[in-house]
Amino acid sequence: MDLLGVAAVLLDAEGRVVLWSPQAERLYGYAAEEALGQYAARLLVREEQWDWVAKTFAEVMETGQSWAGAFPIRCKDGSTRLVELRNMRLSDEQGDFYALGLGADSPRLRELERDIALSTRLISQSPIGIAIFDTELRYLAVNPTLERIHAIPAKDHLGRAYRTIMSAPEFAQAESMMRQVLRTGSPLVNQPAIVARTLADPEHNRAWSVSVYRLEDAHGRVLGVAELVVDVTRPYESALEASQTRRRLALIADGSARIGTTLDVDRTAQELAGVTVPELADLAAVDVLDSVLDEHRPASRGGDPAVFRALAVRAAYPTDAVRAADPPGHIAVYSADRLATRCVRTSRPILIRRTHGNDLTRIARDDNAATLLARAGVHSYLVVPLAARGSVLGSLSLVRARNPQPFDEDDLAIAAELASRAAVCMDNARTHQSVRNAAETLQRSLLPDHPPRLPGVQVASRYVPAQAAYEVGGDWYDVLPLTGDRTALVVGDVMGSGIEAAAAMGRLRTATAAFAELDLEPARVLQHLDTITSRLERYIATCVYASYDPRRGECRLANAGHLPPVLLRAGSRPRLLDLPTGTPLGVGGVPFETSGVEFRPGDRLVLYTDGLVETRHHSIDERLDNLLHLLDTPDGPLETTCDRLLRSLRRADDHDDVALLIARATPFTPDPSPR
Repeated sequence: MDLLGVAAVLLDAEGRVVLWSPQAERLYGYAAEEALGQYAARLLVREEQWDWVAKTFAEVMETGQSWAGAFPIRCKDGSTRLVELRNMRLSDEQGDFYALGLGADSPRLRELERDIALSTRLISQSPIGIAIFDTELRYLAVNPTLERIHAIPAKDHLGRAYRTIMSAPEFAQAESMMRQVLRTGSPLVNQPAIVARTLADPEHNRAWSVSVYRLEDAHGRVLGVAELVVDVTRPYESALEASQTRRRLALIADGSARIGTTLDVDRTAQELAGVTVPELADLAAVDVLDSVLDEHRPASRGGDPAVFRALAVRAAYPTDAVRAADPPGHIAVYSADRLATRCVRTSRPILIRRTHGNDLTRIARDDNAATLLARAGVHSYLVVPLAARGSVLGSLSLVRARNPQPFDEDDLAIAAELASRAAVCMDNARTHQSVRNAAETLQRSLLPDHPPRLPGVQVASRYVPAQAAYEVGGDWYDVLPLTGDRTALVVGDVMGSGIEAAAAMGRLRTATAAFAELDLEPARVLQHLDTITSRLERYIATCVYASYDPRRGECRLANAGHLPPVLLRAGSRPRLLDLPTGTPLGVGGVPFETSGVEFRPGDRLVLYTDGLVETRHHSIDERLDNLLHLLDTPDGPLETTCDRLLRSLRRADDHDDVALLIARATPFTPDPSPR
C-alpha cells in the first residue's frame, strides 16, 4: 500500500467529500480543507464526463455493486492523471450509505504489476535456489530449484527453522551468515563454498555458494533475509582437482630437491620419509632388504621370508603407530604373506583404501603391532617398492589415521614417483659405497706398518677416510729406515679420489721408497717423484719429504706444494716451518730446495695433509692457528696427540681424508751391530 500510495476518498449519498486522506492530497493535489464538503465530480472530473460519473455513482449507491477501472482525474494543477479506481458502497450503523473510492496512480500500478510478474517468473524459473526467511530464520518461501536441492517439498519448509531443514554441521556457517546480515544489514555475496551432503544426494559431496540479503519495507523495518544458493559443485571439483594437481607437482618437486642430497643410503631414506610426512601420510616407514646393504648376505628366494632392515620412520604427530613400526637399524624377518614382502617380491604397489578384517595383521609385524595400529586409528595403507635399474631394494610404507581421507590412485602415483627417485639415489649410494670400500681397502693395504725399531725417533700415525658420501682420496704417509741410522718421514696427497687415486698413491709411495734407498737429498727425491708423477695422466700430488739424522740432531726437509710441517720444541711455542714451498709433483721443470732444521731429543715434528685443517667455512690461516693452539700443550704420548688433533679438527661430514704423522726425537745410542 505504501509503495502504491493508495488515496482514500469517502463521499456521502449526495456525492460530497466527507473524508480526504493525506495520500489523496499527494495524488490529486487538493488539501483536505479544499476538498471536504465539495462535490467530488465537480472537483475531480472534467465537465464532459459528469453525466457518466453521475450515472455510475447512482448505480453503485443503488445496487451496492462495486466499480473498478482506470479513469482520468483532473488534478488541482489542471493536469489529467490516469488513476486506477476501486469504488464501493458502505453503510453506517444508522443505515446511511457512503461511497468509498480508492485510487492509485495507474502507471505506477502497472509498473508494480510488471515487477511482481517478473520477480515471480525469475524466482520460480531461476536455476538459483532462493529462500525467504523471517527474522527468526523460519522459512516463508522457497523456489522450485531449492526444493530440488534440498529434496524437500516447498510446503514442508514453510514455518520451519533453517537448521531443522539443513541440519548438517557444515550449514552452521550459513546460519551464522544470515544472523550477521540480519544484524548489520550488509549483504554477504558469493561467500566461500559450503561443501556437504544433502538428502537429495547423500552419497556425494556437493558445493554451494551462498549469498544473503536483508529484506526491509519502505520504512526500513526489517522483514527477514533472502538466501540465494548456487550449485558450484563442478567448478569446485575442477578447482579441487587443479589444487590437487598442483599439490602433487609441488610434492614431487620438493622430493626432487630434498631426496638424495648425499651418497648415503640411511640419509636418503630419512629424506624420503620426511618428504611424505605429513603432506602425503600420517606415518611413513622405509625398509630395505638386508641383502641390499650386506653384500655377503644372499638374497632370499620367492617363497622364503624376507629379511628387512628398517632405515627410517617418520610420524606427523605422536602416535602408537610409531611403536608398531620397526625402529631404524632393526633387522626383521617378515613372512611371505606380509604386504611389504608381497610388494618387494612382485615389485608392485599395494593399496588398501579402507582397512577391514585382518588387513592390519598383514600390515604389522605381529599381533601386538596390529593392536597398536588399530589403537592409533589406522584406516588406510599404501606400500610401494623401492625399485631401481631392475632391482627391488625395499619398500616405502604409508598409513593414514588422523587424516580422514583414504589413499587413492593419485596418492599411489605420487608415492611411486617419490619412491622411484629415492631408489635410484639409494642404488647410486650403494654402488658408491661398494667402490669406496674397495678404494679404502686398497688405500689401507698400501699404507705402511711401523718398523719395529727406529733409531732416535718415535712415531705415531693416523689415516682417516672421508665420510661415506665422498670418495676415498690419495693421502698417504710413510716411515722409511735409511742408512746411517737415519729415518725418512713422508706425507703426501694425490689430488683426486677413488681407486685410481689410491693406485697412483701406491705408485708414488713405492717410488719414494726406492729413491730413498739411493741416499739422495730430499730435494733430489722430490725431483725424481716429480718426473714420475708427470707421467701419471691427470694426476698431481703434494708431498713433504724429511730425512732425520739422529747422529747430527738435524732434520733435512723439502716441500712440493704441501702445507708446512709444525715443529714443537720444549720451552718454545709451536711454529710452522718456513720452507720453500715448491710446486706440486707433476707440474715439472721447477727445482726443489732442501732446508735443514735442528731436531734434538724431545723435539716433535708434525706432518699432515690438508684434510686435517681445510674446511669450507674457515680460512686456512685460522685453521692453522687452531692447529698450533692444540699442539701448544705439555708433551704427552704421541698416540694421544694424534687422537686429540683428529677429535678437535675433524668433523663427521668432512669431505676429505687425512694422513697424520708425528715424530719425536729421542736420545740416540748408536747400534754397534752392523746394519
